[in-house]
Amino acid sequence: MKTIHLVSAARPNFMKIAPLYHALSRQDWAHPVIVHTGQHYDKNMFADFFKDLGLPDPHINLGVGSGTHAEQTGRVMIAYEKVLMADRPDLVVVAGDVNSTAACALAAVKLGIRVAHLEAGLRSFDRTMPEEINRVVTDSIADYLWTPSRDGNENLLREGIASEKITMVGNIMIDSLVMMTPAIRAEQERERIGLESGLYGVVTLHRPSNVDDRSTLYELCKALGRIAEKTPLVFPVHPRTHNQLERFGLLHLLADSKGIILTEPMGYKAFMNLVFGCRFAITDSGGLQEETTYLLIPCVTLRSNTERPVTVTQGTNILGTPRTLEKDLEEVMERKVDGAPEFWDGNTAQRVVKAIKSIFV
Repeated sequence: MKTIHLVSAARPNFMKIAPLYHALSRQDWAHPVIVHTGQHYDKNMFADFFKDLGLPDPHINLGVGSGTHAEQTGRVMIAYEKVLMADRPDLVVVAGDVNSTAACALAAVKLGIRVAHLEAGLRSFDRTMPEEINRVVTDSIADYLWTPSRDGNENLLREGIASEKITMVGNIMIDSLVMMTPAIRAEQERERIGLESGLYGVVTLHRPSNVDDRSTLYELCKALGRIAEKTPLVFPVHPRTHNQLERFGLLHLLADSKGIILTEPMGYKAFMNLVFGCRFAITDSGGLQEETTYLLIPCVTLRSNTERPVTVTQGTNILGTPRTLEKDLEEVMERKVDGAPEFWDGNTAQRVVKAIKSIFV
């Protein structure tokens, strides 16, 4: 029996490890262990996500909480090293690009424990983003690199990574989406809010580049207000965004707009129930770019770059700015897309299981 640590931290990581945990649990040779670093420390948010994804409580909880990037990374390394030294696993699987991803990879590699990076090879080529540093560091030290798309392979090869370390497995976020689709469709969030499928847009914003500067946030609020005059918008407001809207005295621009519906942050099923029925999405998150591409829903991502360029080159996503948002939305609404990218099919976890089995056989 091979013990395999599945490291999770932020919410997207939960969704990445869930299909793999379920797939490994069905194998008679694998013992998957969920390691939660506690980087996302909101107890309710954490519990809801594990429940929605059918995961048990974490087998190991490091409980590191918040802090600066260095504080968080250091605490995770110290805590996880103790776990590894007490009970050494056969493989550590880290996912995504948060501080815990790089920290747990470093702790394991330095103890000679093999590490696999799930969602390897993504690059925004923007070193001002902490996530980009985490991606580059993790990929440079991991033993096995599992990529979601061909551009990931190309990035790793360009950086001098040996080809035998790289396997394209597909997008595991889509596995979670496929797995959760019946439960998502059963949600009544659209009906509760009073929305009709196909006649509204969804908005999510939280990145500092969009919400930490008053003039940028003001421009966004005004643009959203104009868009909402034509199409109603549902906006689950991230706590960070809400705080900045209040701080800058801009919350009324959204709250007083007849076409904008502001809500509290939502659980995965409720939020995706809204996404399933929306006409378009406006976001600055990473995951929603992928989900809308799979669902063939037009999406404007308010960022100057993306680590998921396949959503732009093959998907329904376009990069935009607050100043050009309305034009960007019109452009993406006219785009014709044939289907989802290669291996975005709900079977990524099975390909990962096959890759893991080949390590031990």
